[in-house]
Amino acid sequence: MTFIEYKQLNPIQRFAYNFKKGLASVPKAVGGFFKGIGTGIVSLITTIINGFRNYGTTFVKGDLFTKLSYIIFGIGDLSKGKYYKGLIYLLVEVFYIIFMASFGGQYISKFGTLGTVETTFVQDGKFKKQIFGDNSMLILLYSVLTIVVTVIVFAIYISNIKDAYKMEQLKRDGIKPSSFAEDMREYLDGKYHITLLSLPVLLIGIFNILPLIFMILIAFTSYDKSHLPPGTLFSWVGFSNFTSVFDIVGNSTRATTFIELTKWTFIWAILATFTNYILGMIVALMINKKGIKFKSLWRTLFVLAIAVPQFVSLLLMNQILQTDGAMNVLLSNITGQDVHIQFLNNSTLMARTTVVIVNCWVGIPYTILSMSGILMNIPEDLYESARIDGAGPVRTFTSITLPYMLFVTTPQLITQFVGNINNFNVIYLLTGGGPSNPDFYQAGNTDILVTWLFKLTMTAQDYNLAAAIGILVFIVCATLSLIVYNNSKSMKDEEAFS
Repeated sequence: MTFIEYKQLNPIQRFAYNFKKGLASVPKAVGGFFKGIGTGIVSLITTIINGFRNYGTTFVKGDLFTKLSYIIFGIGDLSKGKYYKGLIYLLVEVFYIIFMASFGGQYISKFGTLGTVETTFVQDGKFKKQIFGDNSMLILLYSVLTIVVTVIVFAIYISNIKDAYKMEQLKRDGIKPSSFAEDMREYLDGKYHITLLSLPVLLIGIFNILPLIFMILIAFTSYDKSHLPPGTLFSWVGFSNFTSVFDIVGNSTRATTFIELTKWTFIWAILATFTNYILGMIVALMINKKGIKFKSLWRTLFVLAIAVPQFVSLLLMNQILQTDGAMNVLLSNITGQDVHIQFLNNSTLMARTTVVIVNCWVGIPYTILSMSGILMNIPEDLYESARIDGAGPVRTFTSITLPYMLFVTTPQLITQFVGNINNFNVIYLLTGGGPSNPDFYQAGNTDILVTWLFKLTMTAQDYNLAAAIGILVFIVCATLSLIVYNNSKSMKDEEAFS
């Protein structure tokens, strides 16, 4: 289809054409995504191979002290006059040896089994005495810590070798190594970004990376209510936790729950995202329409709605929509009859419809504010040119307003969609996952994957299954986000509306 033919289509035909074109591009986008992953893996392997090659080359070309730096950290720097840096490298090696000998070694040696000595009870007179054995939780946790420390020390080890060879080359060229004061000035000037980011990166590593690695490893263990340390041990089980949620024959309840909740999670995410987006856009257009008075007042009212904490609004709506809540009282007064509609805990369709509607209440104000900002920044010249060319309100909206808003808000739509997949508050605080379903494992009909994960952790203590589901949710969200964003016009043509 040519550009002129496309422009002659009406809005419905354009939508159908773009939708068909989008569906046709999905296989190519998915293929490109996995091709990119493959390219990244190949690049990583190539980098590792080149690193080993440089490792050997440096050893062959280096002098005696450079060669010794392969065994003794910092000796290359110390021999060339870079005393403070050489001493730091040496202290790192000493610390690591002490750390492994006194702490890390005993845990990493049990990492393969996660412990073999169980806690036992022995009779001590009239009482039973508990003799603690291995603690699988501590073994796994401290093993992860030891592995992370080892990786960091290995990076410092490589840096020590590179620095030793660099100092050797500087000495060979007759250049004096920089002093401590000169290096500090450099870290407060040219390398100031390193100085600023060092502490945040360290804290991210401690409070984000370590727990994330630990959670991922839990998904490959038997850590559940039957294997709770220190009383009992848990062990590695491979991919059995992942296969259990897909094994409809052997593990029908878990598999059925996972499949049905996955379907509802995506339906919920789509409805929650696009109802907020479309309705928010409509209200924003109404507020920003020429001739509308008190625009600042309407925007302020929506800001006030956002100012109320979301969990407060959801808990209040939960009480209002109870069988004897304010909504049924109001309907009873209006109709003159006793009304006891069960909005949240009887009909699956009613409960799911209710959570979508209530989500509009708490979500639309955010969309209105962002849309209002976008509408106020669309150049007026575009509308003026459209009016001169005879374009009506519908054509102006479909050709100028809507494309501009979609272009700007595509990243926001992606984050909203992913956020709704993980929208714990609306589901849990409003319905608690109900109404209950006896065919589901620890879940109700309005539960989504993230609320099911919470119940598995806090109620059923199936930590391994919860960790496996968390990994699957992350993989799906990351894959969809990257594919959609990398194929969006916002990424491909960021200067389109500049």
